[in-house]
Amino acid sequence: MDLSNLKPAKGSTKKIKRIGRGQGSGHGGTSTRGHKGAKSRSGYSKKLGYEGGQMSLVRRVPKFGFKNFNRVEYKGINLDVLEQIAEKKGLSVITQAVLIECGYVSKNDRIKILGRGELKAKLDITVHAYSATAKKAIEELGGVANIL
Repeated sequence: MDLSNLKPAKGSTKKIKRIGRGQGSGHGGTSTRGHKGAKSRSGYSKKLGYEGGQMSLVRRVPKFGFKNFNRVEYKGINLDVLEQIAEKKGLSVITQAVLIECGYVSKNDRIKILGRGELKAKLDITVHAYSATAKKAIEELGGVANIL
């Protein structure tokens, strides 16, 4: 074997379909678009969601519910996660900056401490909100639950 007789594997390459290059190509004339009708014309584009005159899915399915634009979204962080952070970094004060640094939240997130897991260390925590069980667990150990 040498470079003079190398070629691609059988069936791995195909000839491209060159449309509108004369009758001899087999794709001349109508350029594979068929005769007449909107789809054969230049500039044709089907409207988004158009189903050939049939009532479109968007109009068949009923509307329901609403989106409350006053809703405040919180990023939930559980007590067991706070315990891990405090152990790993050796902290007694946890703030929004610490949680951002650890990668649990981004700078624009509002943070809420939730009550899953067990807290063993006395922590001073400053975030946006607390669940009732989380606040109780923090304060039982002598920690402080500050609100931003």
